[in-house]
Amino acid sequence: MACCGGKGPGYATPLEAMKTGAREEIVYIPCIIPPGENDKRADYLATVDVNPKSSNYCKVVHRLNMKYKADEIHHSGWNACSSCHDDPSKSRNRLILPAVNSSRIYVIDVGTNKLAPSIHKVVEPEEMMNKAGLTAPHTSHCLANGKVMISCMGDTKGENKGGFVLLDGESFNLVGNWENGPTSEFGYDYWYQPYHNVMISTGWGAPNTFRKGFDPQDVKNGKYSRYLYVWDWTTHRMIQTIDLGTEGWIPLEIRFLHDPEATEGFVGCALSSTVFRFFKNKQGTWSAEKVISVPPKEVSGWALPDMPGLITDILLSLDDRFLYFSNWLHGDIRQYDITDTSKPKLVGQIFLGGSITKEGKVKVTKDLELKEQPPHRKIKGKPVSDSPQMIQLSLDGKRLYVTTSLVSSWDKQFYPDMLEKGSMMLQIDVDTVKGGLKLNENFLVDFGNEPDGPALAHEIRYPGGDCTSDIWLSDKKPDRQHGEKTVKTH
Repeated sequence: MACCGGKGPGYATPLEAMKTGAREEIVYIPCIIPPGENDKRADYLATVDVNPKSSNYCKVVHRLNMKYKADEIHHSGWNACSSCHDDPSKSRNRLILPAVNSSRIYVIDVGTNKLAPSIHKVVEPEEMMNKAGLTAPHTSHCLANGKVMISCMGDTKGENKGGFVLLDGESFNLVGNWENGPTSEFGYDYWYQPYHNVMISTGWGAPNTFRKGFDPQDVKNGKYSRYLYVWDWTTHRMIQTIDLGTEGWIPLEIRFLHDPEATEGFVGCALSSTVFRFFKNKQGTWSAEKVISVPPKEVSGWALPDMPGLITDILLSLDDRFLYFSNWLHGDIRQYDITDTSKPKLVGQIFLGGSITKEGKVKVTKDLELKEQPPHRKIKGKPVSDSPQMIQLSLDGKRLYVTTSLVSSWDKQFYPDMLEKGSMMLQIDVDTVKGGLKLNENFLVDFGNEPDGPALAHEIRYPGGDCTSDIWLSDKKPDRQHGEKTVKTH
């Protein structure tokens, strides 16, 4: 899955990755220790065997403990991906693992022994604060120039501030900030598209806000975002802010189409339970329009009278045909045909837990979508006590992997049983012809059965890259008159 044709890491194109990429055999998953146990255990990186021909299928085959406790390792990225495919000197051998709570950045060696990774380097929070004035690192992507860029969500006091730090791709020393000039009010995720000289980022909320759990009053007090931020990729300056309005609260995961020349993509807005399509308009600036909306359910026996779906993760298949997202509160995963990007069509849906099951305490009094509450799903005789959250698609688009933890403070608030029982990893079989989702009844990784106690499993990565960590670049000249001569020179 790594090098192809003697070149650098990844694949020449998304379609090549989809057609020729080998089936995933292991995955790396950050595992967070539930709150209350932070003084006993450190978070760890789990290596999980997902090869159905292996005797260790669905087993954690290695655990790499972090050096400190209460880090909250969360998302991860690579030192090199398909954006470096034309550079044979690059190798996808380091996993970048930011910690949203402690603001450390772990650099993990996965090249020496992919089955038993080790810690290569740790960037301490003091360095982040002193050199960049930022904390709460989140999304990590490699750049074609060899550096690694990580988005951040907070200032040195934990209040909201968007920004980006750069790591040197060889020493992994922190270089400083990527942005040049005024930064964004909030930070979270980002995706870059050098062909159009653009990067677009999203915002969650202030670390001091989301770390204590969700309070609706914080939305009214402006502690959460509803904006997209557009950046000039060459000058590193923010050039536009898109207000998504009251239907776009808490935009989290953002995805350009995988086509490196595309001028559009999608972003999932968690609290509003909407998906917006963003696109380059006729004036040459960027716009956004709502294309999917999950209606809230009127309920009793819950904290509020209306329960949003809470879209927490989205991704696109490598051929840009399907969009997937999870509704962490309602408990379902959805598959949309996006052949017409302005009119997504629902073609698959599956419930795997959530807060509205028949057997639960919540009663749905009005539902604009379902005729009855879904049953409490079991797998291998064990109830799915929480809900699908992080998702990752196989390169060929036929298998969707799912974990159930969001962030420990919100897990504790909305699914308290998860802290005692641990989270789960499930796998869904995907119909890539007509659309459709079906649970693989033979696949379960139960992080409640970990030898040292339960853990909260989060984002999923394959050693050879995947649908959400690889970004492709165009070999054509960019459609602009300034900046780089070709996209590859960044």
